[in-house]
Amino acid sequence: MTNLVDLAVTLDDVQAAQKLLDGVIARTPIEESRALGRLIGANVSLKCENLQRAGSFKIRGAYVRMARLSEAEKARGVVAASAGNHAQGVAVAAARLGIKARIYMPLGVALPKLAATRGHGAEVVLHGHNVDEALAEAKRYAEETDTVFVHPFDNVDVVAGQGTIGLEILEQVPDVDTILMGVGGGGLLAGVAVAVKARARELGREIRIIGVQAENAAAYPPSLAADALVPLTKVSTIADGIAVGRPGQLPFSIIKELVDDVVTVTEDSLARALIFLLERSKMVVEPAGAVGVAALLDGKLTENGASPGNTAVILSGGNIDPMLMLKVIQRGLAAAGRYLVVRMLLDDRPGSLATISRIIAESDANVTGVDHTRVGGSISMGDVAITINMETKGDEHCDLILGNLRAEGFQPMVIEG
Repeated sequence: MTNLVDLAVTLDDVQAAQKLLDGVIARTPIEESRALGRLIGANVSLKCENLQRAGSFKIRGAYVRMARLSEAEKARGVVAASAGNHAQGVAVAAARLGIKARIYMPLGVALPKLAATRGHGAEVVLHGHNVDEALAEAKRYAEETDTVFVHPFDNVDVVAGQGTIGLEILEQVPDVDTILMGVGGGGLLAGVAVAVKARARELGREIRIIGVQAENAAAYPPSLAADALVPLTKVSTIADGIAVGRPGQLPFSIIKELVDDVVTVTEDSLARALIFLLERSKMVVEPAGAVGVAALLDGKLTENGASPGNTAVILSGGNIDPMLMLKVIQRGLAAAGRYLVVRMLLDDRPGSLATISRIIAESDANVTGVDHTRVGGSISMGDVAITINMETKGDEHCDLILGNLRAEGFQPMVIEG
């Protein structure tokens, strides 16, 4: 059995961080999700860190780290690197503590996150094409100027600050059996695991801690299997908040001892989870904050008839770019069979489009867009290519539409749906 006091971060550290954060952060609410509960056969609660100050849990760790700096360190200022949430957490904490903050963000950062970080008073420097490049430049600047570097996850104070979410969940859902959350570098997962596992041991209970990663940015499963940090060669996911190619050394040392499992979800599952939260829970959540819900929707915790018991899912952030939301909604609807895009080649003669429109109307689908072209590499002389976007009512409805088109001699190719 793991000796919890031998870990780099302990329950005492998390409790001390909780006192430090009193009056600084919001005690975010817990919302019951009856729809998810019916799906897994147990109560499901959503821990709404998307409603936290600066839009995510990141202010917890950032504030604890910066509040504990010496007066000399505060006077020198801090530097950080982030694609958004950590940047905003550092900026808000710096403003409250009266510390000058310089934050490096990648060139392609979402404009709302860039504007919010600057709006909180931080100096923003755009550098590199991804977070890793921005991180390297931030570290270089810190060494060159003797500024304090605030790491997003690989620091004991940061991990302790994030762990305060675990203490709140135990107070709000005393009978919780399983807690799910997204994991990138691992600071949140490690902190919550420390707090919850220690409290559970005091109570003589078992509480499962599950991390969830995007399938295309999942560094923890291979690292845990190898018992060593295994960096990814490529990271590609809409969940930019957890798009981390290499686990943090400190979080990894805790996670490998305390966390019960780390599972993965696909991009389509993430999109479905965002749609689900919007429609059923009225929650605006970024992809990284929805991975726990995606895991439940995919049945990751109920495989082989198992029950996770009373479950809490941490919605870790709500800072989503509206343009990304638009794309994710479309992808999520397509994954759920509620948005269908087909392309067809047909004879360029009067009446063809009218026939297709009639079939779709009789199939009770709603056309939202039509592209009609006679030019293209696959289009022969005398043919025309038609791409049709339509709203549908599920997978069975999509199959009905496709079947009706084929019955009339058309050969629809599904582009999306």
